Amino acid sequence: MEVFYESSFAKDLKRVKDKQLLKRVRDVLEQVKVAQELGEISNLKKLQGYESYFRIRLGDYRIGIEVENQTVIFVRILHRKDIYRRFP
Repeated sequence: MEVFYESSFAKDLKRVKDKQLLKRVRDVLEQVKVAQELGEISNLKKLQGYESYFRIRLGDYRIGIEVENQTVIFVRILHRKDIYRRFP
């Protein structure tokens, strides 16, 4: 799959200080790049009420993504208490 990142994702990523979480984010990015279809991405769930928005669960954090055809756009990475207020 083709992968793009929004500036909001980069800003959110700079705020994360947990090294283990950053390693897990890198692993997810690699997993998404090599995936041929959405079913191959672990902890992925479609957001209710939206056609093209999904979330990936990483412990207490969530990665918000938008999927169009074979393109994945990483939009936000926030704590679970904040992600649903600020994404999508």
